[in-house]
Amino acid sequence: MALIDAHATRAIRLTRGITERKSVASTASNRPRRERNLSIAFMPAIRTVLARDLRALAREVEAYPDDALVWELLPGTANSAGTLVLHLAGNLQHFVGAVLGQTGFVRDREAEFATRGLTRAELLARIETARESVDATLERITPERCDAPYPTPVGDRTLRTADFLLHLATHLNYHLGQIDYHRRALVPDAGTVDAVPIAELPEHQPSAR
Repeated sequence: MALIDAHATRAIRLTRGITERKSVASTASNRPRRERNLSIAFMPAIRTVLARDLRALAREVEAYPDDALVWELLPGTANSAGTLVLHLAGNLQHFVGAVLGQTGFVRDREAEFATRGLTRAELLARIETARESVDATLERITPERCDAPYPTPVGDRTLRTADFLLHLATHLNYHLGQIDYHRRALVPDAGTVDAVPIAELPEHQPSAR
């Protein structure tokens, strides 16, 4: 009886080991497919969010009552709304347009923080140029490019392209919030510009089975 129990125990362990190895192998073989599916879904989403928030950035600039207030500094802050607009436009035209889209744009980061006195119309033109560059570039990004390393190191780190694009979107949103508070602090009874509207995101469409 003991011998039968020992054989049965070994058989159970062997079967369990085979099952676990098959499970690990199945998970490993399915991982590239799942990651590709995520990349296919990611690009339209990041493209939508960047376009939405650049439109919101333009609405923020339009909501200032005059050109001078865009450049006014609040106590305890280092940058005006105008400076942040130039920074965001240059940042996206460089990291998305120039590096990924090969647009030929040459960034002057020092000028982004040194320039003063542009009109709201000039700032809006910078935003629109950045929006067109970003949208045209992301339209051509493949899932393979999305999963590949970003072409140049960022902060001495090699990043996946998708991860860095997500960072750029949150960077835009971070400064968009700063600009919104800047405007509200300077403009009495300032209203909202609907800065991050859910309505501009596509509704979920269940896939056909």
